[in-house]
Amino acid sequence: MAGPCSCPWVKLLLAVMLSVSLPGNMANRCKKAQVKSCTECIRVDKSCAYCTDELFKERRCNTQEELLAAGCRRESVLVMESSLEITEETRIDTTLHRSQVSPQGLHVRLRPGEEQHFAFEVFEPLESPVDLYILMDFSNSMSDDLDNLKQMGQNLAKILSQLTSDYTIGFGKFVDKVSVPQTDMRPEKLKEPWPNSDPPFSFKNVISLTNDVTEFWNKLQGERISGNLDAPEGGFDAILQTAVCTRAIGWRPDSTHLLVFSTESAFHYEADGVNVLAGIMNRNDEKCHLDATGTYTQYKTQDYPSVPTLVRLLAKHNIIPIFAVTNYSYSYYEKLHTYFPVSSLGVLQEDSSNIVDLLEEAFYRIRSNLDIRALDSPRGLRTEVTSKMFQKTETGSFSIRRGEVGTYDVQLRAVEDIDGTHVCQLAEEDQRGSIHLKPSFSNGLQMDVGIICDVCPCELQKEVRSARCHYRGDFMCGHCVCNEGWSGKTCNCSTGSLSDTQPCIREGEDKPCSGHGECQCGRCVCYGEGRYEGHFCEYDNFQCPRTSGFLCNDRGRCSMGQCVCEPGWTGRSCDCPLSNATCVDSNGGICNGRGFCECGRCHCNNQQSLYIDTTCEINYSAIRLGLCEDLRSCVQCQAWGTGEKKGRTCEECSFKVKMVDELKKAEEVVEYCSFRDEDDDCTYSYTVEGDGSPGPNSTVLVHRKKDCPPHTFWSWLIPLLIFLPLLLALLLLFCCKYCACCKACLGLLPCCSRGHMVGFKEDHYMLRENLMASDHLDTPMLRSGNLKGRDMVRWKITNNVQRPGFATHAASTNPTELVPYGLSLRLARLCTENLMKPGTRECDQLRQEVEENLNEVYRQVNGAHKLQQTKFRQQPNAGKKQDHTIVDTVLMAPRSAKQTLLKLTEKQVEQGAFHELKVAPGYYTLTAEQDARGMVEFQEGVELVDVRVPLFIRPEDDDEKQLLVEAIDVPVGTATLGRRLVNITIIKEQASGVVSFEQPEYTASRGEQVARIPVIRHILDNGKSQVSYRTQDNTAQGNRDYVPVEGELLFHPGETWKELQVKLLELQEVDALLRGRQIRRFHVQLSNPKFGARLGQPNSATVIIGEQDEVDRSLINQTLSSPPPRGDLGAPQNPNAKAAGSRKIHFNWLPPPGKPMGYRVKYWIQGDSESEAHLLDSKVPSVELTNLYPYCDYEMKVCAYGAQGEGPYSSLVSCRTHQEVPSEPGRLAFNVVSSTVTQLSWAEPAETNGEITAYEVCYGLVNEDNRPIGPMKKVLVDNPKNRMLLIENLRESQPYRYTVKARNGAGWGPEREAIINLATQPKRPMSIPIIPDIPIVDAQGGEDYESFLMYSDDVLRSPASSQRPSVSDDTEHLVNGRMDFAYPGSANSLHRMTAATAAYGTHLSPQLSHRVLSSSSTLTRDYHSLTRTDHSAALTRDYSTLTSLSSQDSRGAVGVPDTPTRLVFSALGPTSLKVSWQEPQCDRVLLGYSVEYQLLNGGELHRLNISNPGQTSVVVEDLLPNHSYVFRVRGQSQEGWGREREGVITIESQVHPQSPLCPLPGSAFTLSTPSAPGPLVFTALSPDSLQLSWERPRRPNGDILGYLVTCEMAQGGGPATTFRVDGDNLESRLTVPGLSENVPYKFKVQARTTEGFGPEREGIITIESQDGGPFPQLGSHSGLFQNPLQGEYSSITTTHTSSTEPFLMDGLTLGSQRLEAGGSLTRHVTQEFVSRTLTTSGTLNTQVDQQFFHT
Repeated sequence: MAGPCSCPWVKLLLAVMLSVSLPGNMANRCKKAQVKSCTECIRVDKSCAYCTDELFKERRCNTQEELLAAGCRRESVLVMESSLEITEETRIDTTLHRSQVSPQGLHVRLRPGEEQHFAFEVFEPLESPVDLYILMDFSNSMSDDLDNLKQMGQNLAKILSQLTSDYTIGFGKFVDKVSVPQTDMRPEKLKEPWPNSDPPFSFKNVISLTNDVTEFWNKLQGERISGNLDAPEGGFDAILQTAVCTRAIGWRPDSTHLLVFSTESAFHYEADGVNVLAGIMNRNDEKCHLDATGTYTQYKTQDYPSVPTLVRLLAKHNIIPIFAVTNYSYSYYEKLHTYFPVSSLGVLQEDSSNIVDLLEEAFYRIRSNLDIRALDSPRGLRTEVTSKMFQKTETGSFSIRRGEVGTYDVQLRAVEDIDGTHVCQLAEEDQRGSIHLKPSFSNGLQMDVGIICDVCPCELQKEVRSARCHYRGDFMCGHCVCNEGWSGKTCNCSTGSLSDTQPCIREGEDKPCSGHGECQCGRCVCYGEGRYEGHFCEYDNFQCPRTSGFLCNDRGRCSMGQCVCEPGWTGRSCDCPLSNATCVDSNGGICNGRGFCECGRCHCNNQQSLYIDTTCEINYSAIRLGLCEDLRSCVQCQAWGTGEKKGRTCEECSFKVKMVDELKKAEEVVEYCSFRDEDDDCTYSYTVEGDGSPGPNSTVLVHRKKDCPPHTFWSWLIPLLIFLPLLLALLLLFCCKYCACCKACLGLLPCCSRGHMVGFKEDHYMLRENLMASDHLDTPMLRSGNLKGRDMVRWKITNNVQRPGFATHAASTNPTELVPYGLSLRLARLCTENLMKPGTRECDQLRQEVEENLNEVYRQVNGAHKLQQTKFRQQPNAGKKQDHTIVDTVLMAPRSAKQTLLKLTEKQVEQGAFHELKVAPGYYTLTAEQDARGMVEFQEGVELVDVRVPLFIRPEDDDEKQLLVEAIDVPVGTATLGRRLVNITIIKEQASGVVSFEQPEYTASRGEQVARIPVIRHILDNGKSQVSYRTQDNTAQGNRDYVPVEGELLFHPGETWKELQVKLLELQEVDALLRGRQIRRFHVQLSNPKFGARLGQPNSATVIIGEQDEVDRSLINQTLSSPPPRGDLGAPQNPNAKAAGSRKIHFNWLPPPGKPMGYRVKYWIQGDSESEAHLLDSKVPSVELTNLYPYCDYEMKVCAYGAQGEGPYSSLVSCRTHQEVPSEPGRLAFNVVSSTVTQLSWAEPAETNGEITAYEVCYGLVNEDNRPIGPMKKVLVDNPKNRMLLIENLRESQPYRYTVKARNGAGWGPEREAIINLATQPKRPMSIPIIPDIPIVDAQGGEDYESFLMYSDDVLRSPASSQRPSVSDDTEHLVNGRMDFAYPGSANSLHRMTAATAAYGTHLSPQLSHRVLSSSSTLTRDYHSLTRTDHSAALTRDYSTLTSLSSQDSRGAVGVPDTPTRLVFSALGPTSLKVSWQEPQCDRVLLGYSVEYQLLNGGELHRLNISNPGQTSVVVEDLLPNHSYVFRVRGQSQEGWGREREGVITIESQVHPQSPLCPLPGSAFTLSTPSAPGPLVFTALSPDSLQLSWERPRRPNGDILGYLVTCEMAQGGGPATTFRVDGDNLESRLTVPGLSENVPYKFKVQARTTEGFGPEREGIITIESQDGGPFPQLGSHSGLFQNPLQGEYSSITTTHTSSTEPFLMDGLTLGSQRLEAGGSLTRHVTQEFVSRTLTTSGTLNTQVDQQFFHT
């Protein structure tokens, strides 16, 4: 009987199986979470609980089951439980003729990550009341359609009566907004736009819904057509009013609402650009605005609605749209109708004669569809509806059967986090609310939902300063929470007390915790997350014994300095199996009864015998092979008294010999043996008979007579050969004593060296591939003798040395082909646990830094691509630097670039830096296809280091392959090489398992949220197998459609099936609208098999994301379009594609089994649908694809065909064509600042043909014939994002020729040219951006100006006499408290934030209620072909206030010079530079300047006084190379010294190795500068406090320790306040209290680094109350706009970066719009830019203040 006793074991087994199979192991998630409180624990996962038992000593945060099992009392376990309660439920009555649902009300509470399911019933009757409203386009082109509709009124009523007995019918008409440019505004056209027509209008409800058909027909007869100008109509306004004006239209609550939309034109939509011209910028408020006559009244003040708005409102009011459109506009509405879950689309004849038939068909189609939507859902909750009864359609609705009660499964899920923020940290409205689950034809279900984010009750009952915590902490939830400076369970330990470290010091040591940990409360807390262990952290878990280079033989783990072996293994290094399986002999016994089994090996009793095999059996084949040799010495000594055993040792022989005159023939005996006797050079013979195993009484027969040769010259040659070595030794001794040259040469020999030696520890390793868990081997290298000093050893490894010439042949094939090069470097920084965890912020930050710097170095290698697969690790047994970080990465480069890469890598490692990335000298590894080279370093006192050599494990390897590791030389150090060579033999045995996917393609529903991909293993030899997996983008994008994953998949013995899980992300609304209904797919690749595993076919799978029916339909279409039935041929194997140029790809494969007649190749651009694929036919297993696009990703696959048809297609292969030079840049644009200054900008080339890496701008003087005068000046813009250049000091009234060309990986493209004379262009004294990231060129500078950097943050000023902000020529007008545009003007501007006169100054007036874009932002727009509208010239009170506030002087005193607006550095040499500045603004006469400079990290202060006020530059000599200096410049007047401008600069140059302060003559020199902190962002918190945030400097000078923030009144009047912010974060924040209202404050932020303080970032801000509504917040993660904050005070941003995500609209992509800090910013905004920006707001359906659209 099984009995109850077996149940616990069964439960335990199930628990173990679940913990292995479930990804992530939920129990571990609670355990591993670093939580500090009960509330944090509860929020980690839905299964987490917390133990509040005071006596509980284990981890308090765990699952409820594990806490109880660990001894926590049940009443002390705190768990938050979810709930689902039905609050209203009325059963469905199928006898009623109306739509019904059940239940009608729910109350749900869920924990984060938890989900609940419930059944939802919906009933749609066979016949239901119908309301039909016809909405018709009344533009002039629809006149014949109106006539036909008038004639068909009776037919329409007749059709309705056949559909349902209870119906109403109504009619409305629309044209467009009565404004420019939609309508002709001439008075006569406003009265009658066309002959016999009505005046223009937007929308009018003509006939409300009525059941009186006669009244409907009579009213319809009196309607006349109207008209407008542009082709698109304003139908969206009409649809919205029809939906929201329920009472005016007459919609009945329980009827089916049908809206027929009839037109032959396209449509206007929100922010499509027309309203920008019309000045209508307010968003539609979604309210009813019909007057008593049914006419829409707000057409002049509100924009059209957006598509998502219409979708939402029509669903809310149960309205089903039917689009009846002509062929002319069908394409517009074909895409539009798919956004509505239930809708219909029909082609209307030109005269609408088929509208009745179209309505009848649409009605039957619509009534069979039902859509169920979750409206008003909070962000933290997700709802999904599925059904087993009904199928989903393409639009997401259900195909239902009316008259039946449909049952649906509703899944309600609470998410854990949104964009990395835990759901409990979101706003209240994002956590709870009321979800309206609404079917198409009824009101639906109201759900009161919420996420459980409550604080643990025990935290609300804490004992403050509890006695149980020694009054040094609070007792809460069963334990003490200690105050700062105290620790321990009862807060009895001071973390700063030195006496507490004594218990942590091991006897005989002076460092606490052996230097591997920290002493806390008398107890060591070890570093390294488990690397160091022991009471004193004395054990290093990287230093356990190894076997064949593997730690603990890879059969155990290292703990407390010893190997803890896996079950079934033992021994010091886990190299002994406990099983006797390897000791079983051929008879099934152990060691044949002649020995014992130990450590998996037989130890035989007779160890002397050479004929005993590994299981102590007699090896007869070995006997025969070695018998003659073994008997030789005994025969020789017994028969002739000669040989090595002559004398007494001859008695030890175990047999006797017998001399005979004649021996038997060889075929008659076991062995016939003959040997030469060395004593007399004669040959003797003997035979062995019997079983060949001579015993004590055996006799060997020996021929009595020897066979002796005659005497020859050998008799004297042998003594001569013995004498020659003696003579050579004497000569060597003589040379060593008297010849210095020979002495030096002999010193190189190991035997003669008196120094130290390095060499490999072993000379041979034998590895079995099926036991290998890694693709590399740590090969120990030893240093003996004197261990002082450093030695660096270069090494190399060669693959497949058993195949001579293999590596040379591989390298000679196609030298331009791209191959991966593995690169490993040791960084000059310690390794942390987070660095070895991909996805952590620290890891991502370092990866970006590494890749940027290495890409900068390796881009000089022709054809090299950017780095990929960058990871970090530690290298054990690496001497004193084993705690440093090792970076492993992969570089794609041509095969011919190997030597260039090697030389470049060695050079940079020797210098200790790759660009700005510091590396440790003495270590690198560069791995090519068949060999690798590297270097290791022995630091002083280090005896052993590991050489990590790659093993080049490939599927095509020989069954036994050889690798050779060679120590090449010692470039640094005095050591000599000892053991130079290591042979590695890798034996490939039969695969233990073949791992593959079940099929090459899988389908995953986005609603399931997880794609599950099975991976199978066919077991050949039961053991464990391991493969790597990773996802790869296709049409689906990582982190947008799914979460990318990569990792290892381990099959334990006996396992044949595993499941990969990839999390799918919900489709955002903007993606659904703009990326179309394209099927999204991604790939999963298997690679790197280990433990003897092999990859089978398919080892790559494609996962298709979408609803099942959608995918099936796509696959069916593909099947129908493919040729006839497939034959018995298999799929072609190993498809391989390689780019053969910028427009060619070579595609080849291996033929499948069978006899194919040919092959059919499909290829298409990656991301396109496969239905657009090109087809090629080939008779051979390869093809060349031509006429391709440059630098474009293509996908391809191939199938074979024979007499019976096509076989299956191969797996997909991707390949990218090479780059081609780009086309010329887009048009050149000139922003003329003055007759000598212009801002040149250009557009990206239309065909980039690769990645643009730089631009070259050339400009120079030309004569009247446009021919160059003198050389052209060249400027390299190496940041392709900066397509702008400010050029100063041009010659006045002289024409210049400007050219711009672009460069990518293939080279420079053609030029774009323009010739312009600035004097002939209109002058625009507007605000010009001068941002440090944008180069500024001095046209008068000579070659000295080729290397320059500039500090600037101000704008070019208006004339000195002007006291108003620098804006455009035309006056801005404020009417009724808002900004209006003035027409036409070539540069009307909207000045949203006016510039104060301070350097970084920004000031906001409380009367301006527009949203702030950036500091001193000026929005300009050119308007053409518009009539100028005159406004009153008198400024309103609001504008006067704005001007006066903006004009306030921020300087300390009148007459004192302002800050010099620019500081420009020009390098003249490695130790000298030119400092230039712009004259500051001053009301008095300038007397001169002061220039101060000193080293950034301190030192002597140098001061230069300049008495000539006209001199605005100075040359500074004798600077130190590679040292950062800070320069300060200020002006002087009679009133005193003004404010200073500060800049930090470094001249980088090569220096002499022995003298770092002496630059090498003739070496290159460049300028660099540490950057300031990122843009300052201010957020008002209250009338007297704000929050300040900024980003990390892009190029800090040294490691950042923190920041220094200074706050002072902008106009003076008070002392400055300084704040210190410690730490290095990507974004830092500071809350500043104690401010005053309506007072401008200046803030300065500078980084504090290990080298000193960096440059400052400044900003001026004023907190002012808002009479109107608050400003909406810009720059949120969700897009361009964010909901406005509630309250009296607004968020005010002076410097700002908008969302870095691209703005998407209508299938177009608009690049990330970055508005940088640094003074005023000018944008020439085209209609397209305004349109796209505003369309984004509508697409995202975000409520934004109407004031934004005013602007």
